Amino acid sequence: MAKLTKDTLFKAGKPRAETTMDKTSRAVREILDDEAEQRETKTARLRKARLEREASTPVDAPETAVTGARKKPRAKAD
Repeated sequence: MAKLTKDTLFKAGKPRAETTMDKTSRAVREILDDEAEQRETKTARLRKARLEREASTPVDAPETAVTGARKKPRAKAD
């Protein structure tokens, strides 16, 4: 008698065919993954450029001139 294992005891089922909805879902997932990868690449490139630009510019902050107190608006003439 043959030795019983899960491979010999159970028949392998046929792999089910990919439905139209499965094909569409797979295509959408691939498109979204590609777009996300492109977005992350662009974000990293822009972040690097921004950090380089900030590193090369001087840190001197312009001082704001303090003027006198604010004037009250004129009252409307009736």
